[in-house]
Order: sequence, then C-alpha cells, then structure tokens
Amino acid sequence: MTERSFAERFGAFDRNYQEILEKIARAAERSGRRPEDITLLAATKTVPVEVINHAIARGLRCLGENRVQELLDKYDRLDKEECDLQFIGQLQTNKVKYLIGKVSCIQSVGSVKLAREISRLCEREGLIMEALVEVNIGREENKGGTLPEELVEFIDEIRAFPGLHVKGLMAIPPICSDKKILYRYFTAMEQYYVDIRAKSMDNVDMVCLSMGMSSDFPEAIESGATMVRVGSSLFGARA
Repeated sequence: MTERSFAERFGAFDRNYQEILEKIARAAERSGRRPEDITLLAATKTVPVEVINHAIARGLRCLGENRVQELLDKYDRLDKEECDLQFIGQLQTNKVKYLIGKVSCIQSVGSVKLAREISRLCEREGLIMEALVEVNIGREENKGGTLPEELVEFIDEIRAFPGLHVKGLMAIPPICSDKKILYRYFTAMEQYYVDIRAKSMDNVDMVCLSMGMSSDFPEAIESGATMVRVGSSLFGARA
C-alpha cells in the first residue's frame, strides 16, 4: 500500500472506531450496563499490520485473528505489548502448537479433541490457555461448536484438563434478517451463560460471553454480550 492509501485507511479507522464506541455505549446503556463492561475485540483478518498498529495507538486493546498462518506472519510486527491477542477462528489440532505462548485465549473450542490438545501442549510449556467454548447455537452443519443440549456435559469434561481454563462462551448465530429471530439466538446464549455460571464449576469462570459482529453487535450487547467481535465496520470491507 502507498503512504496515501495508509493515510486514508488510518482516517477511516479513526472515524469508524469513534462511531462503534458510541454504538457500544448506547447499547450498553439500554442493557443497564456501562460501556466499560463491554470489550471490543477487533477482528483483524486481512488487515495490514500498519493499520492494526495504528488502531492500537488509538486505544484499541483487544485483537482477534482467524487464521493461524496470518497470525504468525503478523506476529513479530504487532505492537503486542499494548494489546491482548486472541484466536477467534476455526482451529485444527495440528495447528495448536503454533498458538501456544502467542495468544491469551482461543475462542473456538468446540471439541474434546481440540481442548485436550491445547491442554497437552500448554501443560508441556507450563502454561494455561484461557478458552471460550463455541456453541453451535443455530445447529448449522458448516459451523463448529458443541450443540446447546450437550454444552454442560462438554464443559464438565474439558474443565478437567489442567492446561485449559474455561472463561466463557462464544457463538455466531446464523445470518438472519429477522431481528426477532436474531434476539432469540442471543438471549438463548445469555441464558446458557447465566445457567452455567450458577453451577460454580471448578476451573470454569463464566466471565466472557463473546457474540455479535459488525452487523449485529448492538443487539448482542442488549442481549447480554460482554465481548463483541467487529471487523469490517472498523477496518472497511475485506479485499
């Protein structure tokens, strides 16, 4: 990218960032919470490192990468000391080794096999990986995650893994133009979150409900989300 192109991207980010923070604040107020109760995670898939570092300089403090190779390509050039880097994409067990020690949390833990491998590799390094359990709230065949009716049993099994610490839930509802149906998915997730937190399970801290993206994050916040993952609304449409 040219210097002018970067300047345009920087300016666009600054405008978008302020607008999104204002939307988060309004949605938080509607849900009876404060803006600081909501974490904005920037989904940085395909976003150049220069633009990400500009975003960090402007105050962004939480990043999420979708692809292992892209994360590795960017890693050494990111201003990591100023932000929290998480992994939010689908993850194969043979790629887990590349994330250990590089990300603070894996948000897409939806199988016992994956959870076991994360724990095994972390334990070998003397680390504990924070994890969000992915819930396939829409029962979609093309998405990962555990089914809602298997959620408690799933968490009960993986919480025994010493290299893993369950910190909450993550979900991506089906694409939906009907806001009533969308709210139904979000409120169901919030209820699972509350119910599991009430069980006070060892090695499980329900402190993060990650749901809502560029098209629906205000609705997710109104329904109880504590983290939203926003990409294109922050950085522009992906190339």
